[in-house]
Parts: sequence; C-alpha cells; structure tokens
Amino acid sequence: MDAVPDGRTVHVRVPASSANLGPGFDSIGLALGLWDEYTVTTRDEPGLTIEVHGHGADEVPTDESHLVHATMQRTWRELGHEPPAGLLLVADNGVPHGRGLGSSATAIVAGVVAAQALSRPDRPLPGSPVDVDLETAGHLSSVLEGHPDNATASVYGGLTVSWMPDGSGRDQGVRTVTARPALHEEVDVVVFVPEAQLATRTARAVLPREVPLAAAAANAGRAALLVHALTADPGYLHGATRDWLHQEARRASYPDTMALVDSLRADGHAAVVSGAGPSVLVLSTRADRDAVTVPQEFSGWRRLTPGVPSVGAQVTAC
Repeated sequence: MDAVPDGRTVHVRVPASSANLGPGFDSIGLALGLWDEYTVTTRDEPGLTIEVHGHGADEVPTDESHLVHATMQRTWRELGHEPPAGLLLVADNGVPHGRGLGSSATAIVAGVVAAQALSRPDRPLPGSPVDVDLETAGHLSSVLEGHPDNATASVYGGLTVSWMPDGSGRDQGVRTVTARPALHEEVDVVVFVPEAQLATRTARAVLPREVPLAAAAANAGRAALLVHALTADPGYLHGATRDWLHQEARRASYPDTMALVDSLRADGHAAVVSGAGPSVLVLSTRADRDAVTVPQEFSGWRRLTPGVPSVGAQVTAC
C-alpha cells in the first residue's frame, strides 16, 4: 500500500447541482455556477485541522466526520493508498446547505478528487492543473452519495444523465455510467432559494415504495422529452418538466415550495423542485430569464441566476 506523500497542497473547486429537473428522478442532473472551494494540505505531523468559511460555517463538524475528510479517507482506502499522518483542510462553502442544491454531493466530489490528486507520485508545478480520473470520481462519488444525479453533474459540469448498478447481480462489477448531452446554447436557469432548510433524508423518507404503472409510464415519457428539450428544443421545457414520481409525494414536506412551483408553472414557466428541495429551479432561456420572478405574494425567496458551467470539479496544485 503506497503512502500518500506529505507536504502536498491542492486547491479544489466543485460546482453545485440541481437534480431530477422534474421527471428525471435520481438520473438527470445539471451543474450550477455556485462553487465550493477547498485547500487541502498533507502533513507528516499527525492530526487534523479543519477551517470552514461561508455557508454552514457554524454548523458543519470540524473533526474526522467532516464530509470532505471522511470521503478522502474512504477514497484512499478504495484506491489502495495509506492516508497521510496529518491534514489541513480549509473550506470556503459557496453552495447553500439543505436547500436541494447538492451541497453534500459537492463535498463528496471534492473529497474524491482531492484524494486522487494528493496521492499522485509526481509533484505538479504550483498553479498547474492536476489531472484526476473523472470516471472514477463519478463512480465513487455516486456510490457514496447513493444516487448519481447530483454527483456526476458536479464532477463533469453541464447536463448529465447517469445510472448505477441496480444490485440485481446481473450488472455486478458495472461502474456508474454517465452520458453528457450537450446543453442547448439558449437554455438558462433561475433558482429561488428560501430561508428554510430541508434534509434530503427527510424528503426521501416520504416517497412511496411503489407507484402506479400509468404514473411510471407518464414519467418515463416526460424524462425522455426533457433531454430533447434541454439539448434540441427548449420550447418543450414546460411540458417536459411535469413529474409524477416525487414532487407531489413531498408536497406536505415543503408546502411553500410547491405553492411557488404551482404559481410559476401557471404563468408558463418550467418550474421544478430542485433536488430534494426546498429550492425551486426554473429552466428557461436567455431571452426569457429576466421575466422569471417571484410572484408578489411570496417573500423570503432569494433569486439567483448562477448559469450552468460546462466544467465540473477542478484541481490545481499549490
């Protein structure tokens, strides 16, 4: 087992993401131009030091359970490397926590790519990009996250459509597979972020274990149409974002979110719950983006226009 070299420092940037986009449950993801940034240094002196700035600075743990640190340890074990004796981790969180914008996935992706970069036997020049295996990063991040939509969007950027082994045994040994359709140049996004938070595990707990065949069939058709709308004809975005699987089941968990979705859709906007909520994402076009605003009866929602970055996780040597 090779030891991770000490005295190495890397800087990692990972974008936020929105998952599901209506009918693409646990499979379709879109990167968002909100970024978490981390500087990680390996040290020969034992011990862990974590500094957190930005979103969640007063909430996230600063011990071994910090998600980036825990993910790095898991990644090194998976790749057959002995972790360094000590670590310094400085986090600057630009992705809001508990809002359905993939904050857990960004942390996991950051941990995987940082671990890969720091375990390289060579020493890249300071300021130079560090190549990592994005396919491995996408697979490990998806396994640790539990589903691939957020994770792969943060790894690759842009639009992703992903699937994982289903556990049946027929696909044993299969890694996460990700397609990266080219996003239509006119597609843009508007995100409405509330003050309230909602844990993903809470939102997933209310989902039914089974759905009617008619609902599954309708959802499959709209998911296929969604990919077409995002890549070829944004005129279909409103119809393509209708969902039958998860949003209605969660309505009681975030009634304000669903009320905003309903209002925006009634005005002709392709509004969906972002990930597990409670943020709302509107898929729009560059020409129509400015017309997407919070109706007057809603207050406390922050409007963001982060754009969709074409690149995902990036690592630079320091």
